[in-house]
Amino acid sequence: MLIRFATYPAKTSLTARLITSVIAVAGMVGLAGCDNAQSRTPAKSETQKHEATSSSAPVAKNESQLQQMLAANLAKSGITAKITSVTATSMPNIYWVKAEGLPAFFTDATGQYVVQGDIIKVGGAKPEHISANLQAQDAKASLATIDKKDMIIFPAKGQTKAAIYVFTDADCGYCRKFHSEIDEVNALGIEVRYLPWPRSEQTMPIMEKIWCSSDRKKALTDAKLGMPINAPTCSNPVRKIYELGANLGINGTPAVFDTEGHQLGGYVPPAELAQALNLK
Repeated sequence: MLIRFATYPAKTSLTARLITSVIAVAGMVGLAGCDNAQSRTPAKSETQKHEATSSSAPVAKNESQLQQMLAANLAKSGITAKITSVTATSMPNIYWVKAEGLPAFFTDATGQYVVQGDIIKVGGAKPEHISANLQAQDAKASLATIDKKDMIIFPAKGQTKAAIYVFTDADCGYCRKFHSEIDEVNALGIEVRYLPWPRSEQTMPIMEKIWCSSDRKKALTDAKLGMPINAPTCSNPVRKIYELGANLGINGTPAVFDTEGHQLGGYVPPAELAQALNLK
């Protein structure tokens, strides 16, 4: 599980929220009594009862019913989230779930189990990365909703061979390193589409000033050099794009995506970036 270092209140993963709830309960139990070896092994009758309960869990008849069952199970565990879609995957009885304010995740046909991570199908000529493909589809669709006027674009030099989306922050060291190589990246025929993703509440105003500047490209470059940015307050897309990135599971910057929605990594040197985009 990835650990978020940002202090700006972000959409935390469902796994993290569930684990927090479990730890809170475990902490209360620990304070209430002493642990011993016997208490770690449930009695046979308790185990059988658990197995009976699990095996008798109702299975959804369709995706709409599963959506309702999952939401109800989450609510019972103290997680309130609006489920927006449940889609069957190529893995039997496993579904891809999208919810407001949460990165996408998997669930089973009972809506009792949550999986956040990689699912890979083997047995064919090549492994099929089920989760990566679904995540890329979601990212591609989400990125396509962002108007180009809300991006800061550094165009390719000469022929445009590829384009990338880069979620960036003003004071991130690796973001600054990437930007220091922007001319080299553009020279490789790569268009860079910057998107704001402040990692903390402290950099939120700076990113908003950059996006409110009359010359955004200069303001972004100046900010990455540590220079102050002066700009009037304006209506800007920074918080909206931040939320979009958080829903894609971003938890640090830079976060680089190709136009098909595949995340290429964080900081990637120009030559390796060109290779990842199949330009070399």
